[in-house]
Amino acid sequence: FPDEYVKRPGQVHMMTQHGTPLKKMGLDQMEYPVGAKEMDFDALIARSDRWDFLISSNPLSTEVWERAFPCRYEVLEIGYPRNDRLVAAGGDEDERSRLRAGLGVPAEATAILYAPTHRDYQRTYSPMFDIGRVMDRLGDDHVLLLRAHYYYKIQSMAADAGWPADRVIDVSGHPSVADLALASDVLLTDYSSIMFDYAVLGRPIVIYANDWETYKRTRGVNFELTASPPGVVATTEDELVDAFLSRAPWSDAAAKRLADFRARFCPWDDGRAAERAVRRMFLNEKIENPPQ
Repeated sequence: FPDEYVKRPGQVHMMTQHGTPLKKMGLDQMEYPVGAKEMDFDALIARSDRWDFLISSNPLSTEVWERAFPCRYEVLEIGYPRNDRLVAAGGDEDERSRLRAGLGVPAEATAILYAPTHRDYQRTYSPMFDIGRVMDRLGDDHVLLLRAHYYYKIQSMAADAGWPADRVIDVSGHPSVADLALASDVLLTDYSSIMFDYAVLGRPIVIYANDWETYKRTRGVNFELTASPPGVVATTEDELVDAFLSRAPWSDAAAKRLADFRARFCPWDDGRAAERAVRRMFLNEKIENPPQ
């Protein structure tokens, strides 16, 4: 998505985006200077004007993309091609076992995929809770797969912190977040768009929202996450530990919230999004929205 890229005559661009926009994007960031930093909005629109197609995964995304990137493209409401694998392999226990073994996750352990987002008001990565202390309290039957935001390189911090290597596994450099999702039992995140992809699996999600009000004020958001979360919400370290020890993410109440969230944000992720993208882009076929 660089400024210097030149779109050749006859070339077709399809923008896939990188997730459902919980946070403000594009021109919507103009009202949030902390999140926008020194963004060149004229250059942003010039880049966006190259797009021929823009993929949307749900009605909220369509609304946000059309407002935040008011350019000449066709919105494809087809779901995210990258999530096709989660649909296809979500119930494959053999693949799940293989992936867990490759990561060093014991067969009977509860594997927590921890994937926090970037915070514009922070200059460096700072965990929102004491990872070592939380893992000590959860016990030996829990393993944390630590997936730091790509802005940060935390391998040295993990070593310096003295976290137990067999129970805090740094997967920040792993090439496939889909593999990590399939290998895990539950997602722990804050405001990362990974929650929308992970919801496709139908597995429990825990939101750690200790700084939600600060995040809203500095970055801006498109809906009130804590009012309609995909599962359990914790705002303190004690609440976070209690959630896992009580197995609250696996409760009927949490499952109901996840089902509602999935219906709202994953209506077109049916495993055929890539096919629809190819049919529209390469075969010039008219594509109808998949049934919800």
